[in-house]
Amino acid sequence: MSFESATILMAAINETFSLIETVKIILDTCRPEDIGEFIVVVCERSTPECIRATEEAKKLAQKAGHPLTILWQKRPFAGGAYRDGIDAAACSHIVLMSSDLETDPHSVSCLIEMAKQYPDDMTTASRWLEKAAFKGYNPVKLVLNKVFQGMFSLFYGSSTTDITYGFRIVPTALYQSIRWEEEKHPFFLESAVKPIRLGVTVHEIPTRWVARQEGESQNSFFATFKYLRPAVRTRFMRRESILKQKKKENVTP
Repeated sequence: MSFESATILMAAINETFSLIETVKIILDTCRPEDIGEFIVVVCERSTPECIRATEEAKKLAQKAGHPLTILWQKRPFAGGAYRDGIDAAACSHIVLMSSDLETDPHSVSCLIEMAKQYPDDMTTASRWLEKAAFKGYNPVKLVLNKVFQGMFSLFYGSSTTDITYGFRIVPTALYQSIRWEEEKHPFFLESAVKPIRLGVTVHEIPTRWVARQEGESQNSFFATFKYLRPAVRTRFMRRESILKQKKKENVTP
């Protein structure tokens, strides 16, 4: 396959200026032909201010010649939102990211360049490739993050340094072929380890993480430990069970 264009996929609940800034930076730093569409997933919990910001971001994207779809999620929770977005994606590749500036939009162009070089592979942004890449991260969570990254990578026999970080680019056909199970934040781990279990090659680029300046994170401290269950379960799944089962066609005798 080849890279044609990217679907920029993000979810929004209480983001306003950070959502608009994310779209602005991507429009300013990426080649116009590389961006096929934006999908912003919202839900009934999304604040009125967030919806208005999404509408403003839509106008910015459309002015630049890119469609921005405001998708009302059907599945519950954060993982469910991204799963809905994956189903709706129409471009050759998907950039999975957030709308709160904790995933640095300046890194999107680098992810896309890697997808052009390795269109069949997965490229993820890593906060652990450079020193001092975290700003405003909870110190205890930072230590746990480092421990979990090393543990999960060793468990999967992968050299990936930031396996839980939901900031990556993947072939759309790959993500749409996988049977996803997680609906909450552990989906971001699942979205990395299932491709790894399928034998997909993983590349990394360095990125920086800065704590959000508005709203509250939907991922609590104790939610971190919920990543363990899907990590263990997926590690021992048969590869064929990771993929969606093809529907059998009815054959009239």
